[in-house]
Amino acid sequence: MTQNTQTTPASFPVSPNGPAAAVAQPASIGHIVSVSGAQAIAVLDRGVAHGGHKRDARIQIGALVKIVTPTTSVLGIVSAVSSPTPSLDAGENEIGLVELNLAGELVLDPESRRLVFRRGVAHLPSLGDPVMFADRNDLTRVYARPHGASIKVGSLYQDSAVPARLLIDELLSKHFIVVGTTGCGKSTALTCILQRVLEEHNYAHMLVLDVHNEYPQAFGSLAENINPDNLNLPIWLLNFQELTEALTSSDASREAETEILSDGVVYAKRRFSDASSVRASTLARRSTEFSTITVDTPTPYRLSDVVAFIDEQLGKLDRARSTVPYRRLKTRIETLVSDQRYSFMFGSLTVQDTMTETLGRLFRVPHDGKPITVINLSSVPAEILDVVISVIARLAFDLAVWSKGGLPMLLVCEEAHRYAPASEARKFAPTRQALSRIAKEGRKYGLSLALVTQRPSELDPTVLSQCSTAIAMRLSTEKDQAVMRANTHDGALDLLDFLPLLGDREAIVFGQGVAMPMRIRFDDMADETRPRTHSLGFSESWKAPNMSVEELEAIVARWRLSGRERG
Repeated sequence: MTQNTQTTPASFPVSPNGPAAAVAQPASIGHIVSVSGAQAIAVLDRGVAHGGHKRDARIQIGALVKIVTPTTSVLGIVSAVSSPTPSLDAGENEIGLVELNLAGELVLDPESRRLVFRRGVAHLPSLGDPVMFADRNDLTRVYARPHGASIKVGSLYQDSAVPARLLIDELLSKHFIVVGTTGCGKSTALTCILQRVLEEHNYAHMLVLDVHNEYPQAFGSLAENINPDNLNLPIWLLNFQELTEALTSSDASREAETEILSDGVVYAKRRFSDASSVRASTLARRSTEFSTITVDTPTPYRLSDVVAFIDEQLGKLDRARSTVPYRRLKTRIETLVSDQRYSFMFGSLTVQDTMTETLGRLFRVPHDGKPITVINLSSVPAEILDVVISVIARLAFDLAVWSKGGLPMLLVCEEAHRYAPASEARKFAPTRQALSRIAKEGRKYGLSLALVTQRPSELDPTVLSQCSTAIAMRLSTEKDQAVMRANTHDGALDLLDFLPLLGDREAIVFGQGVAMPMRIRFDDMADETRPRTHSLGFSESWKAPNMSVEELEAIVARWRLSGRERG
């Protein structure tokens, strides 16, 4: 609501005794002078605003206040404070205005006969209705409702004695996102949320894509920790789009290489299935099934058979046809197979149908006391990282669909803007498509996303728009703030003006996962359960030697052992 006023810096003196006095003896601090739609304006009572000389009690932007009407109590969030007729010396003649966003009301529950909070306002306030601080009981009714599954993740900024709770079903079933600049505590906030969920849900199914190796100790014995050394993600689990991105070139030969690869993969799959059927009589009935094998059928095959197919085709070519696409594709396959960095995908000496085992380990079936999987992707080569993430995301969605929603799962994506970017020209298209599909359709099958990013402006807008709960921490750039404002609802728009000012581990939470938009501070965490940070203290590190020649030689040896130098 636009007023010709002079806005003050987020607060205005209202009570000589502070908010505690309002909790003990709720008293009017002002009255309504304007109502327009979901906004209202109140004038602060002069006797309250300027009583005595105590200026420590201040009404702050984001605070919850209560408007008493003849039929109910309407709750509003302070969005601005101002003085339309400022004077050099604040006195009795200075008027204080408070702008409010109406958010809900306290009504009498017919069953329990207790006051409960309800979103939306059925009985709008009118001129003259008194305004007072929301006391601790009011805050508890709104932000810490006893009914419904919820988790405590911190405390309310307005009153640290009131717990900040997230509604589990609304948070998980409709996707959520954590945003914030580097160093503000995103990883700690995410860890706090997941730990609280796991404390009360022993049979959860979570999978964390850890691109910075931050979470190996965060969940203790509850986590199945996977890294490239013990990861088994065989090449035959890739669909053809993913396989094409991994094996073919990006120049004019791509189309020809794709056609050759398609024929070679189908040939290899048929050869493996025929051999399997011969070896095991019990599998003979599958011969009919495998006769309809396509390039995307999730059945094992050997890359050596694909290479053999290419060699066979090379022998049949006449001199008029170019052999370049065949030789380039063969060279690429042989290079990846011999590179130790890709051994988790290309390096298996034997090929077996381990699809059930792979899915079970990734998505915790059975969970074996470990309801969460953390995959350390920090050492996965950049050129194959998108392929790995695409495969895992697609497998999660396909498993959810084929289980008909019988296996509720949470897929946590760190640095989501890296592999689901806003620009279609960047990064790996199958990864963006896989995450977009989960965002749009996953909730129908019990598959939810938890996204973490420091650059929401670089995240695919389709994916971002599907997140029904946002946990917004400190954001410094105007572009990122604008994106969050564009996806804001529930009257939290004015609260987002605080994003550049939030402290570490502070957040503004809005959306379906909370009863009402709120500013919170996340709980402290024990050192052994915090995510690992890799920030270096230069002032301390540079006061003593950091590395010897022997240590450098050992690093180079490990570097060379892991595979060829990236070029």
